[in-house]
Amino acid sequence: MREILGRRRRLLSQRSDGRPELIGAALTYATEWQWPVLPGVAADPEGRNRCGCPDPECTVPGAHPFDPGLLAATTDGRMVRWWWGNRPTAPIVLATGGKAPCAVSLPALPAARALDALDSMGMRLGPVVASPARWAILVKPYSMEQLGELLYAKDFVPGSLRFHGEGGYLALPPSETGQGDIRWERAPLPGSASPWVPDVEAVVDAVVEALTRTGVSAPEL
Repeated sequence: MREILGRRRRLLSQRSDGRPELIGAALTYATEWQWPVLPGVAADPEGRNRCGCPDPECTVPGAHPFDPGLLAATTDGRMVRWWWGNRPTAPIVLATGGKAPCAVSLPALPAARALDALDSMGMRLGPVVASPARWAILVKPYSMEQLGELLYAKDFVPGSLRFHGEGGYLALPPSETGQGDIRWERAPLPGSASPWVPDVEAVVDAVVEALTRTGVSAPEL
């Protein structure tokens, strides 16, 4: 029980301004769940909808790696403490793939309707990460070959679906980005091990069926 409560305190601990402590969440992801993380680039302080990186047309402001690069992602608690000790407000970025979860994401409104449909179908889901624009369903790691075969076998896959696999990344709660706050739409259940996530095949099959059944037309975002 002490271990579970300790994790809850780290995930929910707050700064003096009432916002969650990023370093506590980053340590939980890295050292307890063995998810490799790194600090993301901050949003531009002169305009929250702009990114602090050199790209003036960045499409994911404040929600991607820059310095350090994605290959620096680690589960080493000492490195995590050093990073967020120096950059306490940096977004937490997960390096997807390998032994870490991957994700399937889609625009927020179709995602909300799809999740309702999946619940009615009895589909078991793991954690779901939400930003104002997109929701991401975490899934087990998959290879590009596995994903290619899965998509090839389908008659139709909405173009709005995005796949965060090997070599990809995803901002994790409780990050603040240029796109808005990152939160858990479906939070991981507390426990002593990394949260359970479903297979990518099951999620893609169910999401495509749910979008088709509910008549949701997901925009190409």
